[in-house]
Amino acid sequence: MLRFTRAKLLTMLSGGLAVLGVMAAAPALADPPPPPGAPTATPFDGISTVGPLFRNGLDHNHGCTASVVASPGHDLLLAAAHCVSGTAAGWQFAPGYRNGQTPYGVWTVTRAYVDPHWLRDQDPQYDYAVLEVADQSIGGRRTGVEDVTGANILGRAPRAGQTITDVAYNAGIGDRPVKCTTTVYDTNGFPSFNCHGYVGGSSGSPWLSEVPATGLTEVDGVIGGLHQGGCYEYTSYSSAFTWQAWKLLLRASLGLRPDVVPAAGSDGC
Repeated sequence: MLRFTRAKLLTMLSGGLAVLGVMAAAPALADPPPPPGAPTATPFDGISTVGPLFRNGLDHNHGCTASVVASPGHDLLLAAAHCVSGTAAGWQFAPGYRNGQTPYGVWTVTRAYVDPHWLRDQDPQYDYAVLEVADQSIGGRRTGVEDVTGANILGRAPRAGQTITDVAYNAGIGDRPVKCTTTVYDTNGFPSFNCHGYVGGSSGSPWLSEVPATGLTEVDGVIGGLHQGGCYEYTSYSSAFTWQAWKLLLRASLGLRPDVVPAAGSDGC
């Protein structure tokens, strides 16, 4: 049996390996047993703010997951830094993608931003990225992705015991997303959760929680961080969002100099 780590994508039928800064899967010889009582992610029809990233067009497999994050320009996505390589320009984001359909359109990435700590040494506590997507003309008006899909507000690292819902696209094509609602715990400073079913492609998927009495949803993490998201399909990690995540979002919102991101190294699994 093959076990896929978070930073590895599935080999699909005739498409070969669709890579978003990832390597081929390797067999797991002695996986530890899963935590007792861990839930299992279930397929569903998706939500407007979350979608897969396509590096080579929609007729090829998609890789990592991204989500729309609230910004003044209505044009930004949140993803995992280890998913990004180069400028990411030309990659495509399909929010709400399901069964090959793109109900909220397809949006083209123009620029990428990552934290300096990731650029310098791929520090796993800074395994998040902000991607800018181009506006579109809809009904004769210039329109940002957020105007079509809505957006999640950027939050902070979830506390131990907090409940989150992760919405993710495992690598593939013509598929549906999965979701799991579960409880967060801490692993050496990395927010963590247990839920079966998160494999290659789920990196960058948002950890969502409702803001009480506001009707807003915030994103408190993305699958990434420790071991680029996890070595086993039943445990997932995130970098712990701090003020530096907000600083990165501000830099992208101001349209300052974007980054050319080196491909991620080993996930350590």
